[in-house]
Amino acid sequence: MTETQTLTLAEIEDLSFRALVAAGTSEANARPLAAATAATEADGVASHGLAYIPIYAEHVQCGKVDGNATPVLTRPRPGVISVDAATGFAHPAIDAGFEALIPAAREQGIAVLAIRNSYNCGVLGYHTARLARAGLVGLGFTNAPASIAPSGGSKPVVGTNPFSVAVPGEDGEPELLIDQSASTIAKSEVMKHAREGREIPLGWALDADGTPTTDPDAGLKGSMAPSGGYKGVGVALLTEIMAAALTGATLGINASPFSGTAGGPPKTGQMFIAIDPAATSNDTFRAGMVGIVGAVRAQPGAHLPGDGRRGKRIKARDQGVAVSVATLTRIKALLG
Repeated sequence: MTETQTLTLAEIEDLSFRALVAAGTSEANARPLAAATAATEADGVASHGLAYIPIYAEHVQCGKVDGNATPVLTRPRPGVISVDAATGFAHPAIDAGFEALIPAAREQGIAVLAIRNSYNCGVLGYHTARLARAGLVGLGFTNAPASIAPSGGSKPVVGTNPFSVAVPGEDGEPELLIDQSASTIAKSEVMKHAREGREIPLGWALDADGTPTTDPDAGLKGSMAPSGGYKGVGVALLTEIMAAALTGATLGINASPFSGTAGGPPKTGQMFIAIDPAATSNDTFRAGMVGIVGAVRAQPGAHLPGDGRRGKRIKARDQGVAVSVATLTRIKALLG
């Protein structure tokens, strides 16, 4: 059984911040990444939380990501915001972009944010949820290094490529939050099992010969299993178009891995679309959402995407989060 220690969200954020700065990240770039790490742990997505801090630190130190990068924002069209992340962390680039995206969407009804030369943005739903809290419907796409083979093929050509949709609720929190990758499971979960020496469930990954495997190391050398077969490949291709082709970012097939030190900056991308529902629905948006959400929750045992994270977040604020002692040891080693 994995040994854990309970930390408050403030402690998680502080520890993340100090470790990132110690690794050579500027304070301005470390703050949004540390805040996202704490929020991710609160949502129960541990694979993208503190466990990633040593990886982020390693990538700053080896030059895979520039911890001191300054995002560059431009406005090529009134409804289009473009940010060059300058091979830095995605989070500061997204922060800079959202400062322009949110007012543009409110003014025009819809606006898009295109980010290139970026890095792993962590949990995509963390970012789209921010748009929902601003009263906007937020759509997000992010591409990743190739890890999914096309239908009938064996060589990966697209990444796990998540997409997310967040819908504003009456209490200020997202009422509906869809956040899913094109693979059966996020690659970080397979990496987590590999680090811990645990088998993965059959159906998560394929080995280099295209055979389903329970060995996480074999899966990491092979291909992630697409969710729903060819339909998952279609989702990955859609996200590749949105987050890479349309932003000017590097295609997943040419991007360096998000793990290890080889290959230099991945230079992947993100695309966000923010929509003001008042501009498109003639004030019927709320009634429509009540109908959709009500139909799901009226069924005993039915699950609405995002409810699980909301419940965990509330609990984490009151009781803290149990985190792996092994992970804490690795992070504390960064602090000396």
